[in-house]
Formats: sequence, C-alpha cells, structure tokens
Amino acid sequence: MCLLLLAIDTVPGRPWLLLGNRDEFHARPTAPAQKWGDVFGGRDLQAGGFWLALNRNGRYAAVTNLRRSGAPPARRSRGALVGGFVGGTAGATAYAATVARERAEYGPFNLVAGDTHGACFVSSIDGAVRTLARGVHAFSNGSLEDEWPKMRRLREKFSALLQSGKVEDAALLDLLRDDTYPLDSDLPETGIGLELERRLASIFVMPMSVRGDAYGTRASTLAYARADGSHALRERRYGPDALVTGESALDF
Repeated sequence: MCLLLLAIDTVPGRPWLLLGNRDEFHARPTAPAQKWGDVFGGRDLQAGGFWLALNRNGRYAAVTNLRRSGAPPARRSRGALVGGFVGGTAGATAYAATVARERAEYGPFNLVAGDTHGACFVSSIDGAVRTLARGVHAFSNGSLEDEWPKMRRLREKFSALLQSGKVEDAALLDLLRDDTYPLDSDLPETGIGLELERRLASIFVMPMSVRGDAYGTRASTLAYARADGSHALRERRYGPDALVTGESALDF
C-alpha cells in the first residue's frame, strides 16, 4: 500500500478500522479481495503476497513500501509479511520483532500488525517495534515520524467524517478518492524529482505513465472489526482511466 490509516478504539462500535490505497502498475496481475484459506484480502498474483488482509479472529496487517533509492534486490516479497502474520499465531509484538531481525531480506517497508490485544508498527528503516496507542494513525512511504500532506489530509477528512456521525462504508471509501494536490512548498523531498513528487502527493494517485506503463491507485480498501466480534472487508477497484472497475464486500 502507499497510504494507510488505522483507527484504534476511535469509531463507535468498531474496535479497529483500516483504510488505505494501493498504488501500483495497472498491468501487474492482481486478484480482487476474497477468501484465501483463513486470510481475507486482495492479492498480488505476481509475488503472491497481500497489501492488506485480516482473518475472522481479528488479526490484521498492512504493508507500505518505502521510497529508498539504491536498495538491493529483495530475497522475499513484502506482501509475505502481511499473510505471515494474519495466517499465523504469533502475537503482533512478537511477530514484529521477528520481522525486524529479518528485515534485510525484504524491500524497504513499513508494517502495521494488530489483533484483539493491540497493534504495533515496525519499519525496515531501524527495526524498532513501536506500540500503537488508541487514536488515529496515518502511514505512507516514509518513516513513522514523517507527516506528508496526503497523510495529514486523510486524517483530517476522516476526523471530520467521524464528527459528522455518518461513518458509512461508502463514505469512508470516498475519502480515498480525493485527488487534491498540495502546494509544492508542502511536498516531501524523497529524491524522485519535483514533478513525480507532485503526482504522488494526492490521496488518490491519478493514472500516469511511468517508464511507459500506466501507474496509479488501483484499489481502495476498508476493513474493520465490529463490537460483536464479526468483521468486514470492502474493496473498490480502479482501472487505468481512474474509473471504478469493481467492488467486493465480505462479512465474516
């Protein structure tokens, strides 16, 4: 994923809620959100991993890549980190500690993992495992301490929706369709050049050509737990024209 929001004990009746966009090349083989054994989520068919997934026992995880130039080829897919936790039995903190020790085997990443006992964050930047407190957290392709415009805007829009009392699934997914660009003065400097920084700075990344291939936001995902112990997963998919190509709704 390239943008992720996690709300812990913030939305009435929902112990946790995940909301995020996956930006990717449109030609990359991908399967819509569905059930894969004990794991629910959309799947990258090229490497076999997940960008966001959960199971019926309340285990959930999501991964973002990091903008890091000069990283060596990865031995293992970042998407395996998500399925490894959701389909496993280790607690979030213990799993994150294992990931931290093995982080050199993956491409640069941020990982969020949680269950009914809490959530934590680990990054390949330093391997430090951080407990995530109650509240609203946003993550993108930088460090945990970074505050990119798209992170701030999504957090603010989410808080406004929460205050309105109209926290419905469609409205939450609509938050992720915001293609507003920030001012150049607010852009991060990640070494990719000003023009690309601009194009990637909105919550929803509009289609563009990167090395001759169409790239942009391909899927918006919403996942949450209900107070009764059930769970929901919603996915809205987009084509290279930024139009909706399909939706999935799973309840379990």
